Amino acid sequence: MTPNPLFIQIISISVLVYFVLLNVGYLMLNFLAMYALRRRSQEAILDDLPQVYSALEPPISMIVPAYNEEATIVTSIRSMLQLSYSEMEVVVINDGSTDRTLQVMIDEFGLVPFPEAYRIQLETRPVLGIYRSTRFPNLRVVDKVNGGKADSTNAGINAARYPLFCCVDADSILQRDSLQRLVRPFLGDPLMVATGGTVRIANGCEVRGGFLTRVGMPKNPWALFQVVEYLRAFMFGRMGWSVINGMLIISGAFGLFRKDTVVAVGGYNPKAIGEDMELVVRMHRKLRARGVPYKIEFVPDPVCWTEAPEDRKQLRNQRIRWSRGLSESLTTNWGLMFSRHGGVAGWLAFPFFVLFEWLGPFVELFGYIFMAVASWQGWVSWESFGIFLFLAIGLGILLSAFGLLLEEISFHLYPRPSHLLILAAVVVAENFGYRQINSWWRLVGLYKWAIREEARWGVMTRKADWQRDIS
Repeated sequence: MTPNPLFIQIISISVLVYFVLLNVGYLMLNFLAMYALRRRSQEAILDDLPQVYSALEPPISMIVPAYNEEATIVTSIRSMLQLSYSEMEVVVINDGSTDRTLQVMIDEFGLVPFPEAYRIQLETRPVLGIYRSTRFPNLRVVDKVNGGKADSTNAGINAARYPLFCCVDADSILQRDSLQRLVRPFLGDPLMVATGGTVRIANGCEVRGGFLTRVGMPKNPWALFQVVEYLRAFMFGRMGWSVINGMLIISGAFGLFRKDTVVAVGGYNPKAIGEDMELVVRMHRKLRARGVPYKIEFVPDPVCWTEAPEDRKQLRNQRIRWSRGLSESLTTNWGLMFSRHGGVAGWLAFPFFVLFEWLGPFVELFGYIFMAVASWQGWVSWESFGIFLFLAIGLGILLSAFGLLLEEISFHLYPRPSHLLILAAVVVAENFGYRQINSWWRLVGLYKWAIREEARWGVMTRKADWQRDIS
């Protein structure tokens, strides 16, 4: 039985229009990112001047939630303690780890129990004790009952002494000048409430004594694909939205926030899987509803290096969690979309995320299956199928290439020509299998969210073979 030709035509045109709008949207973000990078290059001359403290930098609390991170926690803390910043503290939250995370920190940093006032501004699971380092005066560790990353971060906010806090993953390595760069928008604009930096893949790199000493490429193919993904997401995704104050996500691995603003909107949501995005979307919604002027900005210079999963199962679980987190972030803050005072966040960014990020996996996979079957059965012309492949794959390659080009022009973090050749090959290869698998995982996450299946975080195995001791 041949389907109704009009019905087939409507579906095929709808699929093509969807991919046209998707790619036009991403191209517009790319142009905005190019504008932002050009403006940044005009200011970059200041980076060549000696970096001295002006005594005007606001003090910052580094908040580091840690759960079963014994393999990487020491190197990460070392990297944070050696950051070049005038006044800062490092607050590590041991979230009920079942391995030797706490003991490793006690041995390495000379931690001792220290009675101090703990002001509860955000409700969290019980705190068992607070430790202070006898070797580093600005290092404290909060030991608490397990409650998840959001709950741990809220405990860190309670313990933080300074007006700005920087949330960093326990497996991350920061460049020495990261805080200096991340805080600059706060110095130039009193309306700034949050900034986010760039996250890069550390697999294949080398770290000694808390410092990144060599930038390399991962040998694992799953990690290689993620290098290109991160380049694309940060170089024109977040940078483009940042230009028009519509950025809806700051990575939980590296973000700087005004403490009073975060406390005023209720802190991180312990029930949310994607607590980092949910907080930023809620900040947009509540601040706009209250008529409070604010800015949220992406800063491309400060880099946070983090370990990416190299196992298919771990990567699958991660992407399913991200999809569920996106679903929660959007649906719990639905009032932002098309709200009276929604601005760019409510009228452009939120609908874009709903249409192309949230529902995108379903439409993309449906488009592949429908257009392939329809062409095979002769319901649509092979020319139409060719146009679809160009929109779905050809422009996808072009967008990834743009991300790589922006990285090379602006930052040149991957110094060897062989690195660029490898990345260029991955830019093409990821569109033939990896991207479609990712879409399937995201669709599974959307389904699990829809049926309200209980979230399972799983275990992220840290190899930590990119970290080395100085000894």
